[in-house]
Amino acid sequence: DGEVHMNELKNGNTEMFWNPTSEVRRQRLKRHIVLFEEQMDFESERLWQHVTSAINKGDQHKATQEKFVLEEEQRNAARERRESGTEWKPLLFRHDAATNEWRYKYEDLRPWDPLNDIAQFEKDGILQTMERHLSTRMSNHKATCINNQITRHKRSAKDCRHRKTSDQPSNHSQNTESSCSTPESVQELSDDDGKYLRFESLCAQCGKEMNHLKEIHSAVLSLQKAQQDIHR
Repeated sequence: DGEVHMNELKNGNTEMFWNPTSEVRRQRLKRHIVLFEEQMDFESERLWQHVTSAINKGDQHKATQEKFVLEEEQRNAARERRESGTEWKPLLFRHDAATNEWRYKYEDLRPWDPLNDIAQFEKDGILQTMERHLSTRMSNHKATCINNQITRHKRSAKDCRHRKTSDQPSNHSQNTESSCSTPESVQELSDDDGKYLRFESLCAQCGKEMNHLKEIHSAVLSLQKAQQDIHR
């Protein structure tokens, strides 16, 4: 939170390296931490409280002593586990044999989805994302609708061909053609064979979900524009 300078020993020049200006402070994310009295014994802030206190007081000797105490306790605990044959099972981390590193079990590296993701938070050490799930529900429902329409279309086409072959060449042929025509309110989609099939418009629920997502997207864009205006 303070200024950091680089001092050139050869010529005595001093250069600004870091300056946390008021502008920098305004851009910081709000920090959320567990209250100290609610933390468990092995959580960082509580575990290292005496080391932190000594550092803040500028007492490097005391900070080194407190750090040694903590490390010695950890060594003793590891020695006792080895002697008793107790296996250490981390709750939140796993060992990656390929890189020989410890990785957080619940890391989430996917891009943030502004239309579906609401907030990200940590609970009991597990990183979680609150989602709307509208995109997933809509995609699944839309796929079901399309599959159902493909099935109906193929069945209708099969019945139509069957009626055409069974009818005698007569004045009824014109009526047969009209009875197998496709409704006007349609859209074209390609099936697995590359042929184009014509379907009825998506069901009401799909349309409603689509409109809802469009409204959310518009709201997000509006918020982003407002934030940019405020920043300027």
